[in-house]
Amino acid sequence: MTDYTAVITGASKGIGLDLAQRLLAQGYRVINLSRSAPEFTHERFETLPVDLLDAQATAQVAAQLADRGVTHLVHNAGLIFPNLVEDATPADIAALAQLHLGAALTLLQAVLPGMKQRGFGRVMFNGSRAALGVPTRTAYSATKAGIIGMARTWALELAPHGITVNVVAPGPIQTDNFWGIIPKGSDREAELARRIPVGRLGRAQDVSNAFLFFCAPENSFVTGQVLYVCGGASVGTISL
Repeated sequence: MTDYTAVITGASKGIGLDLAQRLLAQGYRVINLSRSAPEFTHERFETLPVDLLDAQATAQVAAQLADRGVTHLVHNAGLIFPNLVEDATPADIAALAQLHLGAALTLLQAVLPGMKQRGFGRVMFNGSRAALGVPTRTAYSATKAGIIGMARTWALELAPHGITVNVVAPGPIQTDNFWGIIPKGSDREAELARRIPVGRLGRAQDVSNAFLFFCAPENSFVTGQVLYVCGGASVGTISL
């Protein structure tokens, strides 16, 4: 049992759930913020239902976190809204800006006083290789790129308080978001895997490995960084 409490958005499935389970195994308490409850229970795992697309609902759940002793904040939740530029809308950008950026700000502001008081904190984002540009990702790429700028700014502001801020930027990972765009078992899936330099698609565990590095208290000299977990895809160009 540790004295660490992690808030993970979107920990009901996929990357978030895998990270939650691995932190629980290390003795953390984990609070999941998501629209749906996970099919997983643990005495130190709690879910607070919330739609992070809703700014008011996000503020209400954030207020519940202020006195929970949160040491780690992992903003993992995300949506894609894929479409060509002709079909992209300002509403798409506004919605994903709230989810990827606004929700993170609201949650951090709620837990930040406690982190500063303890002189310790770990803040992490699930970014995306798409921040570098991917066709059909107008709103998604824009807001994921925004995460990088915001995280680097926070890293500079919070470093004197013992709080690190970093971004994990996955490439194609086998999650529900991925399968919502690429049919499972399709030729398109096989072609995409072939074009990734390491020759395979990513798994949730690949991304969790990176988050666990940033979570660790001993890694206090790494902040404001973006770690691409993409099988080398960030070095070249691929399309989903």
